[in-house]
Amino acid sequence: MNALAARRRHPAAIAVLLLLGLLVTGGAYSFFAPKDANAAAPTADVTAQGKDLFVANCATCHGVQAQGTKSGPSLVGVGAASVDFQVGTGRMPLPGPNVQAPVNKVKFDDQQIAALAAYVSSLGPGPSVPDSKYTTVIQPGTPENNKAIAEGGQIFRVNCAMCHNFAGAGGALTRGKYAPSLQNTSPKHIYEAMVTGPQSMPVFNDMNISPEAKQKVISYLKAQESETNVGGLTLGNLGPVSEGLFAWVFGLGILIGCAVWLGKKAA
Repeated sequence: MNALAARRRHPAAIAVLLLLGLLVTGGAYSFFAPKDANAAAPTADVTAQGKDLFVANCATCHGVQAQGTKSGPSLVGVGAASVDFQVGTGRMPLPGPNVQAPVNKVKFDDQQIAALAAYVSSLGPGPSVPDSKYTTVIQPGTPENNKAIAEGGQIFRVNCAMCHNFAGAGGALTRGKYAPSLQNTSPKHIYEAMVTGPQSMPVFNDMNISPEAKQKVISYLKAQESETNVGGLTLGNLGPVSEGLFAWVFGLGILIGCAVWLGKKAA
Protein backbone atom coordinates (compact mmCIF):
# COMPACT_ATOMS: atom_id res chain seq x y z
CA MET A 1 0.00 0.00 0.00
CA ASN A 2 2.85 2.37 0.85
CA ALA A 3 4.53 1.68 -2.50
CA LEU A 4 1.24 2.37 -4.36
CA ALA A 5 0.74 5.64 -2.46
CA ALA A 6 4.30 6.66 -3.27
CA ARG A 7 3.70 6.09 -6.99
CA ARG A 8 0.55 8.22 -6.81
CA ARG A 9 2.51 11.04 -5.22
CA HIS A 10 5.30 10.81 -7.82
CA PRO A 11 5.73 14.18 -9.64
CA ALA A 12 5.47 12.49 -13.02
CA ALA A 13 1.99 11.20 -12.17
CA ILE A 14 0.49 14.69 -12.51
CA ALA A 15 2.02 15.13 -15.96
CA VAL A 16 0.76 11.71 -17.06
CA LEU A 17 -2.76 12.50 -15.83
CA LEU A 18 -2.75 15.87 -17.66
CA LEU A 19 -1.55 14.20 -20.86
CA LEU A 20 -4.25 11.55 -20.63
CA GLY A 21 -6.85 14.24 -20.00
CA LEU A 22 -5.76 16.19 -23.08
CA LEU A 23 -5.81 13.05 -25.23
CA VAL A 24 -9.31 12.13 -24.06
CA THR A 25 -10.61 15.68 -24.52
CA GLY A 26 -9.11 16.03 -27.99
CA GLY A 27 -10.39 12.64 -29.10
CA ALA A 28 -13.88 13.38 -27.81
CA TYR A 29 -13.96 16.77 -29.57
CA SER A 30 -12.84 15.32 -32.90
CA PHE A 31 -15.52 12.62 -32.58
CA PHE A 32 -18.44 14.78 -31.48
CA ALA A 33 -17.58 18.06 -33.28
CA PRO A 34 -20.12 18.95 -35.99
CA LYS A 35 -18.95 18.14 -39.48
CA ASP A 36 -20.24 19.41 -42.81
CA ALA A 37 -21.77 16.31 -44.33
CA ASN A 38 -22.18 18.06 -47.68
CA ALA A 39 -18.58 19.16 -47.96
CA ALA A 40 -16.78 16.92 -50.43
CA ALA A 41 -13.08 16.38 -49.83
CA PRO A 42 -11.01 17.99 -52.61
CA THR A 43 -8.90 15.70 -54.77
CA ALA A 44 -5.13 15.59 -54.53
CA ASP A 45 -4.84 17.18 -57.99
CA VAL A 46 -6.98 20.16 -56.97
CA THR A 47 -4.99 20.62 -53.76
CA ALA A 48 -1.72 20.42 -55.71
CA GLN A 49 -2.98 23.02 -58.19
CA GLY A 50 -3.93 25.25 -55.28
CA LYS A 51 -0.47 24.88 -53.75
CA ASP A 52 1.16 25.93 -57.03
CA LEU A 53 -1.10 28.98 -57.23
CA PHE A 54 -0.38 29.80 -53.61
CA VAL A 55 3.39 29.62 -53.99
CA ALA A 56 3.26 31.79 -57.12
CA ASN A 57 0.85 34.44 -55.82
CA CYS A 58 0.58 34.37 -52.02
CA ALA A 59 3.80 32.98 -50.52
CA THR A 60 5.61 36.33 -50.65
CA CYS A 61 3.42 37.67 -47.86
CA HIS A 62 2.08 34.53 -46.18
CA GLY A 63 5.17 32.31 -46.38
CA VAL A 64 5.86 29.26 -48.51
CA GLN A 65 4.10 26.99 -46.00
CA ALA A 66 1.42 29.63 -45.24
CA GLN A 67 3.03 30.01 -41.83
CA GLY A 68 2.85 33.80 -42.01
CA THR A 69 5.49 36.53 -42.23
CA LYS A 70 5.87 40.14 -41.16
CA SER A 71 3.88 41.09 -44.26
CA GLY A 72 0.96 38.69 -43.81
CA PRO A 73 -0.67 36.46 -41.18
CA SER A 74 -0.57 32.67 -41.01
CA LEU A 75 -3.31 30.97 -43.00
CA VAL A 76 -3.17 27.67 -41.13
CA GLY A 77 -6.67 27.00 -39.82
CA VAL A 78 -8.46 29.91 -41.54
CA GLY A 79 -10.46 27.47 -43.67
CA ALA A 80 -11.73 27.46 -47.23
CA ALA A 81 -14.39 30.11 -46.52
CA SER A 82 -11.76 32.73 -45.71
CA VAL A 83 -9.89 32.11 -48.97
CA ASP A 84 -13.10 32.08 -51.00
CA PHE A 85 -14.12 35.41 -49.46
CA GLN A 86 -10.78 37.22 -49.65
CA VAL A 87 -9.84 36.04 -53.14
CA GLY A 88 -13.40 35.93 -54.49
CA THR A 89 -13.97 39.61 -53.66
CA GLY A 90 -10.60 40.72 -55.05
CA ARG A 91 -9.24 41.71 -51.65
CA MET A 92 -6.41 39.25 -52.16
CA PRO A 93 -3.79 39.24 -53.54
CA LEU A 94 -3.27 42.65 -51.92
CA PRO A 95 -1.51 45.02 -54.37
CA GLY A 96 0.45 46.71 -51.58
CA PRO A 97 0.49 47.53 -47.87
CA ASN A 98 -2.73 49.17 -46.78
CA VAL A 99 -4.76 49.80 -43.65
CA GLN A 100 -7.51 47.59 -45.01
CA ALA A 101 -7.92 45.35 -48.01
CA PRO A 102 -10.52 46.93 -50.33
CA VAL A 103 -12.82 45.19 -52.77
CA ASN A 104 -10.96 44.93 -56.04
CA LYS A 105 -10.98 43.19 -59.41
CA VAL A 106 -10.94 39.42 -58.95
CA LYS A 107 -7.63 37.98 -60.22
CA PHE A 108 -8.62 34.29 -60.42
CA ASP A 109 -11.47 32.30 -61.90
CA ASP A 110 -13.81 30.11 -59.84
CA GLN A 111 -11.79 26.93 -60.43
CA GLN A 112 -8.56 28.56 -59.28
CA ILE A 113 -10.23 30.06 -56.21
CA ALA A 114 -11.61 26.62 -55.31
CA ALA A 115 -8.13 25.13 -55.70
CA LEU A 116 -6.56 27.79 -53.48
CA ALA A 117 -9.28 27.22 -50.88
CA ALA A 118 -8.70 23.45 -51.03
CA TYR A 119 -4.99 23.86 -50.42
CA VAL A 120 -5.38 26.25 -47.48
CA SER A 121 -8.10 24.08 -45.92
CA SER A 122 -5.72 21.10 -46.12
CA LEU A 123 -3.31 22.92 -43.78
CA GLY A 124 -5.73 22.93 -40.86
CA PRO A 125 -9.45 22.77 -40.04
CA GLY A 126 -11.48 25.94 -40.46
CA PRO A 127 -14.82 27.27 -41.74
CA SER A 128 -15.83 25.72 -45.06
CA VAL A 129 -17.60 27.35 -47.99
CA PRO A 130 -21.28 27.48 -46.99
CA ASP A 131 -23.90 25.12 -48.35
CA SER A 132 -26.07 26.79 -50.97
CA LYS A 133 -29.23 26.14 -48.93
CA TYR A 134 -28.02 28.70 -46.37
CA THR A 135 -27.16 31.33 -48.99
CA THR A 136 -30.46 31.10 -50.86
CA VAL A 137 -32.31 34.37 -50.35
CA ILE A 138 -35.74 34.10 -48.72
CA GLN A 139 -38.16 35.99 -50.93
CA PRO A 140 -40.79 38.24 -49.31
CA GLY A 141 -44.46 37.63 -49.95
CA THR A 142 -45.79 34.95 -47.64
CA PRO A 143 -46.31 35.62 -43.90
CA GLU A 144 -43.73 32.98 -43.02
CA ASN A 145 -41.08 34.49 -45.32
CA ASN A 146 -41.86 38.03 -44.16
CA LYS A 147 -41.44 36.93 -40.55
CA ALA A 148 -38.07 35.31 -41.36
CA ILE A 149 -36.84 38.49 -43.07
CA ALA A 150 -38.01 40.60 -40.14
CA GLU A 151 -36.13 38.32 -37.75
CA GLY A 152 -33.05 38.73 -39.93
CA GLY A 153 -33.40 42.50 -39.63
CA GLN A 154 -33.56 42.25 -35.85
CA ILE A 155 -30.44 40.06 -35.74
CA PHE A 156 -28.63 42.47 -38.07
CA ARG A 157 -29.52 45.55 -36.01
CA VAL A 158 -28.34 43.90 -32.79
CA ASN A 159 -25.06 42.49 -34.13
CA CYS A 160 -24.05 44.40 -37.27
CA ALA A 161 -25.73 47.79 -37.62
CA MET A 162 -23.36 49.60 -35.24
CA CYS A 163 -20.62 49.22 -37.88
CA HIS A 164 -22.40 48.57 -41.17
CA ASN A 165 -25.29 51.02 -40.61
CA PHE A 166 -28.98 50.02 -40.40
CA ALA A 167 -29.23 49.61 -44.18
CA GLY A 168 -25.86 47.86 -44.65
CA ALA A 169 -24.42 50.96 -46.33
CA GLY A 170 -21.18 50.77 -44.33
CA GLY A 171 -19.49 53.22 -42.01
CA ALA A 172 -16.21 54.58 -40.70
CA LEU A 173 -14.16 52.87 -37.98
CA THR A 174 -11.02 53.96 -36.14
CA ARG A 175 -7.48 54.41 -37.52
CA GLY A 176 -8.51 54.65 -41.15
CA LYS A 177 -10.48 51.41 -41.20
CA TYR A 178 -14.09 51.11 -42.28
CA ALA A 179 -17.01 48.73 -42.38
CA PRO A 180 -17.66 48.18 -46.10
CA SER A 181 -21.04 48.50 -47.72
CA LEU A 182 -22.94 45.23 -47.95
CA GLN A 183 -25.07 46.37 -50.86
CA ASN A 184 -24.62 44.29 -54.02
CA THR A 185 -22.48 41.77 -52.10
CA SER A 186 -23.22 38.15 -52.96
CA PRO A 187 -25.05 36.08 -50.30
CA LYS A 188 -22.16 33.59 -50.20
CA HIS A 189 -19.62 36.27 -49.42
CA ILE A 190 -21.82 37.80 -46.71
CA TYR A 191 -22.11 34.38 -45.07
CA GLU A 192 -18.35 33.79 -45.34
CA ALA A 193 -17.61 37.17 -43.80
CA MET A 194 -19.76 36.26 -40.81
CA VAL A 195 -17.98 32.95 -40.17
CA THR A 196 -14.42 34.19 -40.82
CA GLY A 197 -14.42 37.75 -39.43
CA PRO A 198 -12.29 39.61 -42.00
CA GLN A 199 -10.43 42.79 -41.04
CA SER A 200 -11.98 44.31 -37.88
CA MET A 201 -15.13 42.21 -38.04
CA PRO A 202 -15.82 39.72 -35.23
CA VAL A 203 -16.45 36.05 -35.99
CA PHE A 204 -20.06 34.86 -35.80
CA ASN A 205 -19.78 31.09 -35.69
CA ASP A 206 -22.72 28.72 -35.55
CA MET A 207 -22.80 28.97 -31.76
CA ASN A 208 -23.34 32.74 -31.98
CA ILE A 209 -25.62 32.90 -35.01
CA SER A 210 -26.98 29.67 -36.48
CA PRO A 211 -26.76 28.98 -40.25
CA GLU A 212 -30.53 29.49 -40.50
CA ALA A 213 -30.23 32.85 -38.75
CA LYS A 214 -27.40 33.87 -41.08
CA GLN A 215 -29.69 33.09 -44.01
CA LYS A 216 -32.32 35.39 -42.49
CA VAL A 217 -29.77 38.20 -42.13
CA ILE A 218 -28.75 37.80 -45.77
CA SER A 219 -32.40 37.82 -46.84
CA TYR A 220 -33.01 41.02 -44.85
CA LEU A 221 -30.08 42.75 -46.57
CA LYS A 222 -31.29 41.70 -50.01
CA ALA A 223 -34.80 42.85 -49.16
CA GLN A 224 -33.33 46.24 -48.20
CA GLU A 225 -31.64 46.52 -51.58
CA SER A 226 -34.84 45.91 -53.52
CA GLU A 227 -37.05 48.10 -51.33
CA THR A 228 -38.43 51.31 -52.85
CA ASN A 229 -37.07 54.52 -51.31
CA VAL A 230 -40.34 56.25 -50.55
CA GLY A 231 -38.50 59.24 -49.09
CA GLY A 232 -36.77 60.07 -52.37
CA LEU A 233 -33.04 60.76 -52.43
CA THR A 234 -31.30 58.41 -49.96
CA LEU A 235 -27.96 60.27 -49.78
CA GLY A 236 -26.28 56.89 -49.50
CA ASN A 237 -28.36 55.82 -46.49
CA LEU A 238 -25.56 57.17 -44.30
CA GLY A 239 -27.87 58.81 -41.80
CA PRO A 240 -27.67 62.29 -40.20
CA VAL A 241 -24.09 63.06 -41.32
CA SER A 242 -24.85 63.13 -45.04
CA GLU A 243 -28.27 64.67 -44.41
CA GLY A 244 -26.76 67.44 -42.28
CA LEU A 245 -24.09 68.14 -44.88
CA PHE A 246 -26.75 68.34 -47.58
CA ALA A 247 -28.76 70.80 -45.46
CA TRP A 248 -25.73 73.00 -44.75
CA VAL A 249 -24.43 73.11 -48.30
CA PHE A 250 -27.69 73.48 -50.20
CA GLY A 251 -29.96 74.97 -47.53
CA LEU A 252 -27.55 77.67 -46.42
CA GLY A 253 -26.43 78.19 -50.00
CA ILE A 254 -29.99 79.01 -51.03
CA LEU A 255 -30.44 81.35 -48.04
CA ILE A 256 -27.18 83.18 -48.80
CA GLY A 257 -28.15 83.46 -52.44
CA CYS A 258 -31.54 84.95 -51.48
CA ALA A 259 -29.86 87.41 -49.10
CA VAL A 260 -27.45 88.59 -51.81
CA TRP A 261 -30.28 88.95 -54.32
CA LEU A 262 -32.42 90.94 -51.89
CA GLY A 263 -29.45 93.16 -51.01
CA LYS A 264 -28.77 93.97 -54.63
CA LYS A 265 -32.46 94.62 -55.27
CA ALA A 266 -32.68 96.98 -52.31
CA ALA A 267 -29.61 98.89 -53.50
